[in-house]
Amino acid sequence: MSVLGIKNIGTIVSGDIEKPVIEGSAILVVDGKIQKIGSEDILESVKCDKIIDANGTTVMPGLIDSHVHPVLGDFTPRQNTVGFINSSMHGGVTTMISAGEPHTPGRPKDASGTKALALLGHKSSRNARPGGVKLHGGALILEKGLVEKDFEDLAAEGCWLVGEVGLGSVKDPAEASVMVQWAKKNGFKVMMHTGGTSIPGSSTITAEDVMKTNPDVVSHINGGPTAIPLEEVDKLINDTDLALELVQCGNYKVMKYTVNQAKEKGSLHRIIMGNDSPSGSGIIPLGILRTISYVASESEVSGAEAICFATGNTARTYGLDVGIIAEGKEGDFVILDAPMGSVGDDCVKALEAGDIPGVSMVVIDGEVMFTKSRNTPPPTRKAQII
Repeated sequence: MSVLGIKNIGTIVSGDIEKPVIEGSAILVVDGKIQKIGSEDILESVKCDKIIDANGTTVMPGLIDSHVHPVLGDFTPRQNTVGFINSSMHGGVTTMISAGEPHTPGRPKDASGTKALALLGHKSSRNARPGGVKLHGGALILEKGLVEKDFEDLAAEGCWLVGEVGLGSVKDPAEASVMVQWAKKNGFKVMMHTGGTSIPGSSTITAEDVMKTNPDVVSHINGGPTAIPLEEVDKLINDTDLALELVQCGNYKVMKYTVNQAKEKGSLHRIIMGNDSPSGSGIIPLGILRTISYVASESEVSGAEAICFATGNTARTYGLDVGIIAEGKEGDFVILDAPMGSVGDDCVKALEAGDIPGVSMVVIDGEVMFTKSRNTPPPTRKAQII
């Protein structure tokens, strides 16, 4: 049995949009799962293998990148880079969700090939954690020729993601909607490219296209990189209950508009966040933190609420057991504080000031992954193992 204790916590951001900040100064993690949250008394009845002194700083759930385009392992031919997933972990990301593996060299575009690629990506990511991150790979790219049995076969092997509809040869909503029904019937979560073109072969997809196709997630509602018009954002907010994904490489005006409209409509629980990387805009290891910072400083939501977009909201959308600091959930945490020199006096206030916090530690399944981020600015106060 492994036991981790975290004490002297200043603020716990829960990841739950209904209650973003919760009471407590200590967390007990047993065998990778959160067992108790409360005062430091909860650590007195057990013998901890390791204790982290948070030094009055903030503990939040590990961030979830809802939109990544991996290949195999921790390499991307899109930017010819090794270690990009590990680098994102140094920006607080502990879970990634594939939106498809479109950058695979020689990517097969026939039915049997796209099915094989999805299965390979799924099993590869299940058998190995690139950089320690929980990568959910193998998102099926919809190609002409797929039949219902293909979705049944993949589901039987554990596959559960459909990559951005529109990346493959299936682009017409009438054709796509049939495959989406097959996918949902077999337990898949489906995301759909929205807005202007991003890579060669992709196409412009409107709000009406999305509504006819009926995915689970509106991928990059703020563009990847070109966004749909604001009136189409309104349609997706007002006329659907789909998850609305914001990405760092999209349109920032539309990002701000989407968040403010969602708040006005009582729909903040639908906002999730992704990098949409590797992409033409490069690899941004701090992309999720940067997006949280932008939203917290420029829109009408708090820093704690913005964190929930990239944690609990995404976990709920995809049915994951992460992203929330609550008893029974997986013990993935980021310990962080305002960066040195910030006008904010803690992590949340720094985000609301537009700063990127300094990360002290990342914990995945109760295991400390590092004690100094190589990518964020140094925190004003630093957690330490005692």
